[in-house]
Order: sequence, then structure tokens, then C-alpha cells
Amino acid sequence: MKIQESAENYLETIHMLSQKQTYVRSIDIAVELGFSKPSVSVAMKNLRKNGYILVDGQGHITLTSAGQAIADTIYERHTLLSNWLVYLGVDAKTAVEDACRMEHTLSAKSFDAIKKHINQGNELPEAEKRL
Repeated sequence: MKIQESAENYLETIHMLSQKQTYVRSIDIAVELGFSKPSVSVAMKNLRKNGYILVDGQGHITLTSAGQAIADTIYERHTLLSNWLVYLGVDAKTAVEDACRMEHTLSAKSFDAIKKHINQGNELPEAEKRL
């Protein structure tokens, strides 16, 4: 099931915050993304309703297995694409921003091809062979 880009971003953010903190709350997500607390609360309600997160009585947010699977996919795409763009000579800030856009729109087939190419240690094609 394809979910909205904004939902993918929230799930990825929860994943990243949970790697750095003991627990994640709505306020942590709002601060990380620069969004208002009410906006994040609405998004968390939708993610919970759709089975991607759990929220305990203290407001601690955890990913369900479905939410974790999406977060892992988006995070892998983000990390690989960002690093690849930096390798290609793009400055880190631009690489991260571009990877954020690419990670949501790139097909699984194209991402897998890029990943395979990178993991095999291939160099980029010569300029005349590029499209």
C-alpha cells in the first residue's frame, strides 16, 4: 500500500529520533521537522489509525512492524542517495535535500538498480556514455 510522502517523512523521523532518544513524543517530532504541535498531533492520529504507530499513556510513540518497514525503506533510500550524491560532488546540504525528494518518488526498480551499482563498487560511466 502506497502512503503519502508526508506520512513517510513522519515515520522516518520517528525512526531516526528513536535511534538517538529513549522515547519519542509528538513535541520531539515537531521540533525536529519544524512543524507546529497541532499539525504533528493530527498526523500522529492518522498514523495510529492506519496502524503505523502506537502511542502509550505517556505519549511515547513507537513504530508498529508496518511503520518500521516503511521507515526502514525510506531511511535506507535517504542514506544511500545522500551519500551517493556527496560522492558525485554535490555539497552535503544539497545532497540531503535532493535525497529527501528523490526517496519518495524513485521507483523500487530504479532504486534497486542504483543500490546494486553502488554496492558493486562500480564507477560512473564516462561522460559520453551518459544520457
